[in-house]
Amino acid sequence: MNLNFYKYQGCGNDFVMIDNRSQTFNKDTINTISKLCDRHFGIGADGVILIENDLALDFKMVYYNPDGSQTFCGNGGRCAVSFAHFLGIIKNETNFTAFDGTHFSKIKNNIVSLKMIDVSDIQILEQAVFLNTGTPHHVQVVTDLSNFDVFREGEKIRYTYKSPGSNVNFVEQINDTTFQVRTYEKGVENETLACGTGVTAVAIAMHKTKKTNSTSITLPVAGGILEVSFTEKEGVYENIFLRGAASFVYQGKIEI
Repeated sequence: MNLNFYKYQGCGNDFVMIDNRSQTFNKDTINTISKLCDRHFGIGADGVILIENDLALDFKMVYYNPDGSQTFCGNGGRCAVSFAHFLGIIKNETNFTAFDGTHFSKIKNNIVSLKMIDVSDIQILEQAVFLNTGTPHHVQVVTDLSNFDVFREGEKIRYTYKSPGSNVNFVEQINDTTFQVRTYEKGVENETLACGTGVTAVAIAMHKTKKTNSTSITLPVAGGILEVSFTEKEGVYENIFLRGAASFVYQGKIEI
């Protein structure tokens, strides 16, 4: 079977996008997901995203990690919005559903602002902060981040949390409102160039631990720059928006 696909990326976080409104993609075959994501024998991506019809909202986003597990992905969500705009499903604003619930988003040119889920359960640990921003995240401040062994340390920490484990974010503060981030992603089982739910977790964790008083945070990652803004009242973080570029790369066909 020939599969039509589109490749999108958000700050280097890259995805295979599939228009599955006709329900022709076989979602029961995990091997197919892994093959599509394989950078040597497939297309190569950090995940696969299906765009499907939804009875109540504009569309449904279905996200798969390369190992076939499902979760929510912030940069994937922004790319899904850009893809839905390309397909003519939406105009400049949208409400869509995903693994973690309903999301609102706005798109202008290739900049996509995505509203994330509210966050209130934040665990401050001895050397880290743990919270869920659509997927579980471990946030840890380190020094000399550019030379930090993200793969080795992330791989160890990723399995310290109960199933399905956690993404692991290592952070270095640049100034009062800027935090550089590198992330080891579960399901990918490697460092990625960016992680949207990860930088969202970092922004909230840095505010919660009083490393910043700002509610608008700039987060440089290996693939570019993301921004996170929010409101906070009595420990509840709301109106959380993840903002950055989401761009079309190319389209093609692959035999599966």
